[in-house]
Amino acid sequence: MPLTDHSASDLMRMLRARKVSAAEIMADHLARIARINPSVNAIVSPVDPDQAMALARAADAAEPAGWLHGLPLAPKDLVATKGIRTTWGSPLFADFVPAADDLLAARMRAAGGVFIGKTNTPEWGHGSHSFNPVHGTTLNPYDRSRSAGGSSGGAAAALAARLLPVADGSDMMGSLRNPAAFCNVYGFRPTWGLVPQDAEGDTFLATLATDGPMARTIEDLARLLETLAGPNPETPFGRPQEPFADRLDTTLRGKRIGWLADWGGAYAMEPGILSQCESALQVFADQGAIVEPVAPPFPAEQLWRAWTTLRAMLNAGRFRLIHDNPARRARLKPETLWEVEQGQGLGAAEVHAASTIRSRWYAHAARLFGHYDALALPAAQVWPFPADWRWPRAISGREMDTYHRWMEVVVPVSLIGLPALALPAGFGANGLPTGMQLFGRIGADAAILAMGQAYHRATDWPARRPPQIG
Repeated sequence: MPLTDHSASDLMRMLRARKVSAAEIMADHLARIARINPSVNAIVSPVDPDQAMALARAADAAEPAGWLHGLPLAPKDLVATKGIRTTWGSPLFADFVPAADDLLAARMRAAGGVFIGKTNTPEWGHGSHSFNPVHGTTLNPYDRSRSAGGSSGGAAAALAARLLPVADGSDMMGSLRNPAAFCNVYGFRPTWGLVPQDAEGDTFLATLATDGPMARTIEDLARLLETLAGPNPETPFGRPQEPFADRLDTTLRGKRIGWLADWGGAYAMEPGILSQCESALQVFADQGAIVEPVAPPFPAEQLWRAWTTLRAMLNAGRFRLIHDNPARRARLKPETLWEVEQGQGLGAAEVHAASTIRSRWYAHAARLFGHYDALALPAAQVWPFPADWRWPRAISGREMDTYHRWMEVVVPVSLIGLPALALPAGFGANGLPTGMQLFGRIGADAAILAMGQAYHRATDWPARRPPQIG
């Protein structure tokens, strides 16, 4: 079995037992990247291979720094990395090399990770399709004419293609759940605040996006989450780190899962998506879980109105300085401009009304979790679409009225910061992968991961059906 096929956890066990060296792991990954990455464009801004090998040999000569000691990593290109080009997919930062790491990168380095480049993303992370004018388009390892999703599309494609053992992602509007579904891997959006923000800009109102782990196994998700989690004393709303990897054993017998399907028809779905997710739910039922349909628990259009209002408000603030400069504004993608202009037209009453809807949905969801251990929704409303599209303009004949409406199914989780596991749900008749969201109450991260582990042991879709590439 090639070293590139092993999970990060297995590689670390092999390293500790001295069955393999960090240099051997690095060499195998670099060789595969050289062979495969040109056809998928998942890893960008690569580090010089000789430098990466020198760092791996140094790791072999040193005491282990942490769980990721000596393993090759490529942080998402929305994460600043000291000494490695970081572009945010924007031509405004095409040649930018940070002088310091963001907190996420610093925590992965402190755990021993060796950075070999970055993973591709849409410009500014806007849109669930990973293309930008700096690095081009990331392609799906299962069909290189198709999208790998986004905004963590580079991370998902790199995992699926066995270019990385584990990866970080981020998620505002399904940015790690959608690509996990498109690429047959796992992605975990943690309870908001568990993985903290950097102390930059607004840290009180900006509670819609979070970083999280992506992997081919649940154990790797849990271990990377342990590395990324834990309060940042400079930012509010932090949550304590937990031993997630030690809490993965559970029985599904008697667990109650509510299936929300297409939210009573509110969310358009391409044919085959719902039935594939129902097959995944049957795996839970076969292990003793009680799976039952749930009627739409809250008006979908109210959730959408609240989401687009709060998202636009935050984007208008974040990009104000760029937008106010005509030369820099001209280099923003149309979707980002649209977000900013929507936000600039908002008044305080509209933002307050959106926050009230958000609060009502939070309370209603809390009552639902008094009855259910988890709820389930599809992780994507479409199959991986042609890579030359900007975004799907219609789903099953229903026109999409914004560039991101086709990912509306992720909003109920994102709006109130719930922990959500995107798990592979298998493959459709078209040969393409899809996925399902399993999510729980605030703070139920360990419980959701444990339920995912039981599912993984019964299916292991990433190992059972790797992409036929290379």
